Amino acid sequence: MKRRVRFSLPVTVVVLAIIYIYFSTIFVFIDGWFGLMSSPGILNAVVFTAVAFMSIFSYAVAILTDAGRVPSTFMPDIEDSSNPVHEIKRKGGDLRYCQKCSHFKPPRAHHCRVCKRCVLRMDHHCIWISNCVGHANYKVFFGLVVYAVIACIYSLVISGLLLVPLSVALGVLLGWHVYLILQNKTTIEFHEGVRAMWLAEKEGHVYKHPYDVGAYENLTTVLGPSISCWVCPTSGHIGSGLRFRTAYDGMSSASV
Repeated sequence: MKRRVRFSLPVTVVVLAIIYIYFSTIFVFIDGWFGLMSSPGILNAVVFTAVAFMSIFSYAVAILTDAGRVPSTFMPDIEDSSNPVHEIKRKGGDLRYCQKCSHFKPPRAHHCRVCKRCVLRMDHHCIWISNCVGHANYKVFFGLVVYAVIACIYSLVISGLLLVPLSVALGVLLGWHVYLILQNKTTIEFHEGVRAMWLAEKEGHVYKHPYDVGAYENLTTVLGPSISCWVCPTSGHIGSGLRFRTAYDGMSSASV
């Protein structure tokens, strides 16, 4: 689903930074080191242009793709045996209900104060894409970070130390989301899990993230069923975002 885009200063800054890095890498550093008319110069220019194109394309898709809206007709079915996990409120034990949107929240959905609505499998609101990162655009966002890290490292090798801070920052961001994907967590769920783990240990129990179905299965859940589609910023495999595989599938109903 596409969304309307308004002017955003952070997005403008990112676009200008991309333009500056691309043209300075091609026409200053590659041209200065190899010469654009030489075979090494042409090869480096083509490779960097390809990586830059994938970065820009992924960035545009991440901005334009709606992160995922909760259907107005959504109603949790606590008697559905095929859905063994039901998320409840910390206090009271009731099913999660959004007072602002006036509807029940599907599993892993959260209300975004910036977008002023609930977002399916919400990870966080990113000012650099002026959009939430959620169910429908998380793979695209992750691909964007991967391509941006590759482009920065490539440019860093060519241009010297000018891109060290950006490369380090993006590298840390990439490492963080690789960890989240392998655990099948969102950023919000990570912070909630820290508290849940503390409460479980306090009561003598062991906490297990309910959506962790194994590292490889977690990876394919986000990026797609085959390695060949991981590099493409598409999300045709993600489903509705109203139900997710859990470690308790096939077991009796449980509440989280």
